[in-house]
Amino acid sequence: MISLTSPVRTRAHDWPAATKLAALVAATVALASAQGLVFHAAAALVCLTLYALPGRAFFLGGLARLRVLWPFAVVLLVWHAVTGDLAAGFVITLRMLTAVGLANLVTMTTRLSDIMAVVHWLLTPLARLGVNTRALDIGIGLVIRMIPVLQDKAARLGESWRARSPRRAGWRVVMPLVVLALDDADRVSEALKARGGLVQPDRE
Repeated sequence: MISLTSPVRTRAHDWPAATKLAALVAATVALASAQGLVFHAAAALVCLTLYALPGRAFFLGGLARLRVLWPFAVVLLVWHAVTGDLAAGFVITLRMLTAVGLANLVTMTTRLSDIMAVVHWLLTPLARLGVNTRALDIGIGLVIRMIPVLQDKAARLGESWRARSPRRAGWRVVMPLVVLALDDADRVSEALKARGGLVQPDRE
């Protein structure tokens, strides 16, 4: 599996995961509440600055992880241009890019084990009520881990297609990617079964 943590060390790597996640929640709430285009443009600029501060390698690596968002941004802008509300389109697009960009910053500067420790602590009250929090723990961790894995496999399928055909891959790699995703899901399922599945461990 691919590690989400950036190999480029920054000061943020040493900050507590809980602090970074709390700041992310606060920033996301602020982005969702604000409607002004100037505010969202400024927020996007701040986000870009945070990526640029650690240096070129961190900046380019972070933006590379966000390139999957550009098709959605284009669709949003085109749709709002057609409906005659381009300003709202820019607000929504900037909000999406900034929110995901900040979340990506957190994952790039925080080990998955630290994030999961915070999630486990937050789920403690549910465990006391008898909820199987082990399933939630594992589910959240798998989602965070597998998204970049599937992105990498999609990129490799696209490269393989371009090596064999001058045409764009487009939808032609969708079915192979689905097959690979199902194969990965089957492997993960077998691994979980071998380790006891999703059953909540007995408490003494």
